[in-house]
Amino acid sequence: MKKFVAIYLGSAEGLAEWKATDDEKRKEREKAGMEGWMKWAKDNEASILDLGSPLGKTKRIDAKGISDTKNEITAYTIVQAESHEAAAELFANHPHFTIFPGQSVEVMECLPLPKM
Repeated sequence: MKKFVAIYLGSAEGLAEWKATDDEKRKEREKAGMEGWMKWAKDNEASILDLGSPLGKTKRIDAKGISDTKNEITAYTIVQAESHEAAAELFANHPHFTIFPGQSVEVMECLPLPKM
C-alpha cells in the first residue's frame, strides 16, 4: 500500500459566506457536516492512517526570515491505498465540500526519501 496526504482547501470567500449564514442554519450544517465527516471516517477507517485535524494560521519561513502568510489549506488526512486514483476516490463527495464551505480536497502521494 502507498501512503497519501489529503489536503482540504477552502477559500476566504467560502468562509465569509459561512460566517454570514444565519446562526441556526450554520449550526444545523455544522452538525450535519460533523456527522457526515464521522460517517466518512468510519466507512473508510481501514484506509485512514491519521484522520488529521483542522489547521491554524500559517507562518512562512525562507532565507529572509519568518513572516505571517495565508493560504487555502484548512486541514489534512493521511490515508493508504493501492494507487493514487484509489486514494482520490476515497474523497469523492466528502462532507468537506458537500456540506461545509470547503472547496476541494487535493491528494498527493508521500514519496520515499531519495537514497544517498
